[in-house]
Amino acid sequence: MDAQGRGRAEDIDPADQWVLNPRTGEYELRLPSTAPQPTVPAPRAGGGGGASGTGGGTASLRTAAPGREVPPQRRRRPAPEETASPAGAASGRRGRRPAKKPKGRKILLWTGGTTAFVVLVAGVGGYLYLKHLEGNVSTTDIGSAGSSSFKKDEAFNILIIGTDKRTGAGNEGYGDAGSPGHADTNILLHVAKDRSNATALSIPRDLIVDIPDCPTVQEDGSTKVVPGQQGVRFNRSLGENGRDAGCTMRTVKEATGIPVDHFMMADFNAVKTLTTAVDGVEVCVEKAVDDKQSKLVLPAGKSKVEGEEALAFLRTRHAFGNHGDLDRIKAQQQFLGSLMRKMSSGDTLTSPTKLLKLAEAATKALTVDKPIGDVGTLKDIALELKKVPTKNISFATVPVKDNPAEKVKATVVLQEGPAAQVFDMIRNDISFTEVEKKEKAEKKKE
Repeated sequence: MDAQGRGRAEDIDPADQWVLNPRTGEYELRLPSTAPQPTVPAPRAGGGGGASGTGGGTASLRTAAPGREVPPQRRRRPAPEETASPAGAASGRRGRRPAKKPKGRKILLWTGGTTAFVVLVAGVGGYLYLKHLEGNVSTTDIGSAGSSSFKKDEAFNILIIGTDKRTGAGNEGYGDAGSPGHADTNILLHVAKDRSNATALSIPRDLIVDIPDCPTVQEDGSTKVVPGQQGVRFNRSLGENGRDAGCTMRTVKEATGIPVDHFMMADFNAVKTLTTAVDGVEVCVEKAVDDKQSKLVLPAGKSKVEGEEALAFLRTRHAFGNHGDLDRIKAQQQFLGSLMRKMSSGDTLTSPTKLLKLAEAATKALTVDKPIGDVGTLKDIALELKKVPTKNISFATVPVKDNPAEKVKATVVLQEGPAAQVFDMIRNDISFTEVEKKEKAEKKKE
């Protein structure tokens, strides 16, 4: 939606056109004086009908956002000095000094929350703009693979998938040529019922799993069952043989016993556009990096990455540890934690320009399941995520070990005991943060 579509022609930051109505808690469109403005006459203080009140004054005109009712103005209570003397009453408003606007007003208008999703759905404000963002998001019908609705009073699990599909300009050098989009990066986000904590569980793409039969909804509305496979890499649960994200969700449940409610899928462009929108993300490496394959070059210590360099940081497998996927997962978790902190920083949340860039970038790169693809549900999820303190978001990886069936180690299998414990904690909504605190306290006692 461009400037003309919202009723303005001047070169004005679109973020400055939305103001918060303190009576309703909703954002309303403030148009410049040169543009035609929809107006609604405010009711008279006395509550009677007609164009003027009992004192002969004309009702004031107030600006409303398209499709939104403007709440009636409340009658101002006289100040003590006005009721104390007839002279004060006779002078009316002419003797009253205009009240100063609170300094923190602009900041409060744009404080959206503490997680990425809050920033892109709740932080920008304005119903029409939310509908515009909804139009950016692609949806997939996954049938019965997930929940049919989002419940605000329950714990929920969202599978975040990063694909290796070469979509978008400049991505020809990433992923596999001709890939249908495998499940390259996979994080199961569990949000606790009481919203006190959340766990981001990384699932290795090279984990050997059984992929179950998967009913997939076709373009004509019919359903086709894609046959399952036993003993294959987890990343093959998406893209191959027409498998959709619902198949990946079913595979997660088959391997972990954890039901997945919804999914969010992003491609290479998401990393590039999101990091550019927040002016870069800070990362830290122990040793200098010069990876010829990913073209990542970083000095030892802290660096700020964005765009192509940020994507190279997430994609590299030869710059860390034993050059495997597990070490890459650690780097991805560090990156995501840093990105979340940057998104929730005051520098981002108080900048209308950054919020708009962030919202546009994130929604254009997202594909979600249909039950959460509408603006109302996206906003509900954002508000629930907002309640989780960022310090109580734990990053973990499914406990695995090298595949004993291989001489040349290329895949991994579950480490049965520890993996079962992790899956049980998530199923029973047990806080990883609290467990870590207890373990640290016990070590101190020892």
